[in-house]
Parts: sequence; C-alpha cells; structure tokens
Amino acid sequence: MANLLLYVATVLIWGTTWYVIKLQLGPVPESWSVAWRFFIAAAALAAWLGLRGRLVDLPRGRNLLFVCAQGLMLFSLNYWLFYLVSNHLTTGLVAVLFSLITIMNIGNQRIFFKVPVHTRTLSASLIGISGLVLVFYPEFSKVQAGSNLLYAVGLGILATWFASLGNIISVRNTKAGLPVMRTNMIGMLAGAVCMSVIAMASGEPASIELTPTYLVALLYLAIVGSVIAFGCYLTLIHRIGADKGAYAGVAFPIVALLISTWLEDYRWTTPAIAGVCLIVVGNVLALSKPRQR
Repeated sequence: MANLLLYVATVLIWGTTWYVIKLQLGPVPESWSVAWRFFIAAAALAAWLGLRGRLVDLPRGRNLLFVCAQGLMLFSLNYWLFYLVSNHLTTGLVAVLFSLITIMNIGNQRIFFKVPVHTRTLSASLIGISGLVLVFYPEFSKVQAGSNLLYAVGLGILATWFASLGNIISVRNTKAGLPVMRTNMIGMLAGAVCMSVIAMASGEPASIELTPTYLVALLYLAIVGSVIAFGCYLTLIHRIGADKGAYAGVAFPIVALLISTWLEDYRWTTPAIAGVCLIVVGNVLALSKPRQR
C-alpha cells in the first residue's frame, strides 16, 4: 500500500505541475521563474537535511562537477525550455512531449554506458514516435506560415533530451555512491545559479510577481513539484527499482492531458486518442521485460 501511495502521489503531482507552470507565465521572465523555483527547493532541502543531521559529507572535486552538471541538465536548462514551450502549447501536449524521455534514456544508456538495445526497444521507440505524430497531427494540419508550432515541438524535444542527459548523469552519480538527496540539493542550487546567470546575461534584471497566483504557483512547484515529488519518486525507485518506478513517466502525461481538457479546452480527436494509446504502449513495451509482456 505504501508503494502504491508513493506512485500515485508522484503521478498526480507531476501530472499537475505542467498546468501550474502556465500560471507563472507573464511579466516575469521564464529564466527567473525557474531560478526562484530551484533556489527555494534547494533551501527547503538544505533545511530538511540539516534538521536530520545529514548536511555532511557533501560531494567534492570531480564528483561535485558531475553533481553540478546534473543540476544544469535536470534542474535548469530543461525546465527553462519547457517554460518557453508552454507559451505555445497546451500543457497536456507539453507533458506528452516529455514522455519521450523513456525512449531517450534507453538511447543514452547505449551511448554512455554501452547498454545493449534490443529489438523490442527499437519497436517500442517506433510505436512511441508514431503515437507522438498522431497526437500532434491535428495541430500540424492547422500550421500556417509564421506558426510557432514546429519551433515549440523542437524546443520541447531538446528540453526532454537535456532531462534525459540529467538522468544519465544521475545514474553515474548514484554509482559513485553519492547520496541522492544531497546531490539533488546541490544540483538544484547549481541549476538556480545557472538560470540567474543566463537571465542577467540576457539583460533581464531580477524580478518576481507579487501576486497570489504567481507566488502560490511558485511555492507549489518548488516544494510540492520539486522537493516532495522527487522525494516520493526516489523513495519509490529505491523500494521497487528504477525500471518499475519509471512507469510514472507513462502515467502522468495522461493526467496532464485530462487537466488540459478541463482547464485549457484541449480538444480530443480520434488521431490524438490513438496517439496517446500508442505512446503508452511504446513506453510500457520499452520498460517491460519479455516475461512481463
């Protein structure tokens, strides 16, 4: 029952964060919204670790560089790009794009860790990509000159690739024996600092919107969407393994699409329904073992 609650919490939280990101779009530059989010998340994690007496033996030297690299990929660049994408796509479609991370992780494991890719994995990739094309087919059929759809989809795929690289670096850090929560704390801080530098280099002075909607969204994303969700997810994969825990990545885009249908008037079409089914099948096939299939 405990594992089920952790799984449900992860799926529901990450399924809702895509719409909450939309609430932050406005006068505050996306780079600063990401920076504030992870400054707060890092501070919350530091406080929690300090109270438990675990703010010790922090990574140093070469390990620290890899932890910062994980932060840049997983808690900085990918979120920044997804914030930009959210200006052009409904949040449900953004979450569907992110579901490609399962397939990208398999490819990156082959590149960086020489993990063999089996025929079923290639089949799963083709099924997932076909599903993605079907989901976006109604949108592409309406593309006109000057449309930002292709730009947004390309940016979303790049953001997912960054997130996948962050996952691969996190695997390396885990194999090096680095504590996950302390690694996340430093990575979030590094990501926040990186976004601050990018914002200032772009000529965007530090700013924040002191409205209830923006501040509540910021705190939700920092504490619930970052600290709690990552805590639930990491605890889950510690208990049941990363392969089974990764099924959360299959489920939460569906939650995001349902929220988008309710709050953003997303219109379901026959190709979109078929596409979502194919994406789910592709991800499950990629994650499952032959006996499980």
